[in-house]
Amino acid sequence: LLAVYSLDGLLVFGLLLVCTCAYLRKVPRLRAWLLSERRGVWGVCHKAAVIGTRLHVAVAVSCLFMAFYVLVGK
Repeated sequence: LLAVYSLDGLLVFGLLLVCTCAYLRKVPRLRAWLLSERRGVWGVCHKAAVIGTRLHVAVAVSCLFMAFYVLVGK
C-alpha cells in the first residue's frame, strides 16, 4: 500500500492501467461493455486505452525501462 504513494509506484500503476485498458480494448465484447463510456471512472479507462493504442511503442519502451528499474534498480 505504501508503494502507491511513491513516484515509482505511481508510474508502475499508470503503466499497468494503460496496458490493461489497451488490451481490453482489443476484446470486442469488453470494448462495447467497459470502454464505451467516456465520462467518469470508465472514461479514465477509455482514455487510458486510447493512449495505450496510439502510443504503443512509447508505452512498451516505458514498461521495459520500468521493469528493469524495479528488478535491478531497487
